[in-house]
Amino acid sequence: MRDFRKAVLGILLAVFFYSVLGKISAPLVVVFNAFAWVVLYFGLVRHEAFGAIIGTVCGLLQDSFSSGVFGLAGLTKTLLGFSTGVVARKINVTPVGRNFVFLLLMATAEVVLWKLLSFFLFRESLGLGGSLVLLQPLATALVVTVFYQVVRKKQGEAT
Repeated sequence: MRDFRKAVLGILLAVFFYSVLGKISAPLVVVFNAFAWVVLYFGLVRHEAFGAIIGTVCGLLQDSFSSGVFGLAGLTKTLLGFSTGVVARKINVTPVGRNFVFLLLMATAEVVLWKLLSFFLFRESLGLGGSLVLLQPLATALVVTVFYQVVRKKQGEAT
């Protein structure tokens, strides 16, 4: 139940962050994908089933903010949460360097999958949104790595 409350809080913070960034400047939403942060974090700490559920919820919420095809982000975020959880369970991705590289690869895979699905299924262009979308995996990996390491350190101090 505690993890469920943390997940709901994370999702609400992502909605808030996404809304505020959208009001400040639309390109910031392209670079800082708060929904991916939540999905990656819970995929790391709660593994594949929880990551997939959080990914579905976050993806559909992200789709509700856009005017694009409903369900595309839902699918990619579900796969992101599931695959992050599977790999994090099989490989030790806890050290900072390994954690950053792993999250960078996962965030890049999500953006590539999203672009490919939108191209092949909906014939949308493979435009890169002014190339700002190329910064999204880097920003996502950096934010989630820092947050994950801070939480781990706090939990280590608490025990």
